[in-house]
Amino acid sequence: MNRRNLLQGLALLPALSLLSAPVRAASTGTAKAATPIIALDKPPQAWRELLSPEAYGVLFEEDTERSGSSPLDKESRDGTFVCAACYLPLFDSPHKFDSGTGWPSFTQPISGHTALRKDFRLFFPRTEYHCARCGGHQGHLFDDGPQPRGERWCNNGVALHFVPRDESLPALRS
Repeated sequence: MNRRNLLQGLALLPALSLLSAPVRAASTGTAKAATPIIALDKPPQAWRELLSPEAYGVLFEEDTERSGSSPLDKESRDGTFVCAACYLPLFDSPHKFDSGTGWPSFTQPISGHTALRKDFRLFFPRTEYHCARCGGHQGHLFDDGPQPRGERWCNNGVALHFVPRDESLPALRS
């Protein structure tokens, strides 16, 4: 090993730490979150008995549901979309739009209720997002959404429940 190879290798160390970076809270322009979200200390396996096999696979094994399979893609009522595992509110209906992808898509989440992580499973980096409370995988964030934000929060429908505005939000699961 020569000096140049050693220096190049050392220069890559900070970049390698990004590959395994922990989930971080998403910074968004919405101002709904009043208090910080406390992450649950509950292993993914404990959610298995509370969720369908499909929801568990998406939320805690990071599967992806088939495009067009979720009725939430066509949901247009006024209400709130909550995490299917812990019921933390993640999206408000005014921020939902039809992206034409076959998955429910939003222009922004409720501030502080999602966490971001880089995903390299397709050999190119994508931004993956999770519920900030239970850590359940929700979907991916893309930069091809409508203006003015230009964001498309593409969500697995099975990872969400919809609560119409005239119904009470369910109590958070712990």
